[in-house]
Amino acid sequence: MPIITRTGGPAAAHFASKLQFETDPSDVHADFEIGERFVLIDSRGETAWHQGRIAGATHMATATIAQRAPEEIPLDMPVVTYCWGPGCNGSTRAALAFAQLGYQVREMIGGYEYWAREGYPTENDRGRIDRAKDELTAPLGTITCDC
Repeated sequence: MPIITRTGGPAAAHFASKLQFETDPSDVHADFEIGERFVLIDSRGETAWHQGRIAGATHMATATIAQRAPEEIPLDMPVVTYCWGPGCNGSTRAALAFAQLGYQVREMIGGYEYWAREGYPTENDRGRIDRAKDELTAPLGTITCDC
């Protein structure tokens, strides 16, 4: 096992790479709030999409990305993918599909589950879904976790 120096070495490279290709619900929400240019892709199937989704997301099931993305999303548009949650790697497969097409893409870790548990806007086919913030995933009474 290599010794990591104060400059970081392999560990610093690893974590810097993760931050380049991953994001989280708090950062995605903040990017929405400031009007950052990106498209948020819900890569789940139809049933999941209709059950509930992140407000402002675009539905594009992973199996349809190769065909639909080039027709619907400009290649210079940054993409963020999400799926159900940490127990699902659907957003990873979706991010890979976008990357293979040449898109700048990041995966939102935690997925729809943590977005909803952190109290950010969700909706379904009937409209807005109101959920209380889960104190196990986000501090109550504040916008950010300051991490």
